[in-house]
Amino acid sequence: MAEQAQATDTGPRPIVPWLKLEPKPHLEAIKCACGAIYLDPKRVACSKCGEADKFTALSLSDKGKVYVFSVVHQSYPGIKTPYVTAIVDLPEGISVRANLTDVDPEQAQKEPNKIFNLPVELVTGVTAKDREGHDVIAFSYRPSKN
Repeated sequence: MAEQAQATDTGPRPIVPWLKLEPKPHLEAIKCACGAIYLDPKRVACSKCGEADKFTALSLSDKGKVYVFSVVHQSYPGIKTPYVTAIVDLPEGISVRANLTDVDPEQAQKEPNKIFNLPVELVTGVTAKDREGHDVIAFSYRPSKN
């Protein structure tokens, strides 16, 4: 049933199931009764306590800090390089991997200490069209303005 409903949907589609577009773009995790947090919305058991089906939805902050980053110089055909990818720590105690936008890869390599612990904020944008012609929305992080 859910698959049929999605097939008739004409709006933009998030690139991963934990990216939610409404009411404003944000990441959504699931939290176990024991406190463990996971991005996988289809998880049925907690790897920390072993409980099954004891999860609640948790909207994640749109702000975080860069834990570690890498400048990518080689990628799949059609992907513009170099670009910066990072692990971003969120205040809820979970980390996500995402690309950094508005960060110059060359400058990041010259002055890496300016990137570590950099406050960042979630941004979204259209990255492609799916087979049905719907916009595919991806997320990344950019340096925070505040």
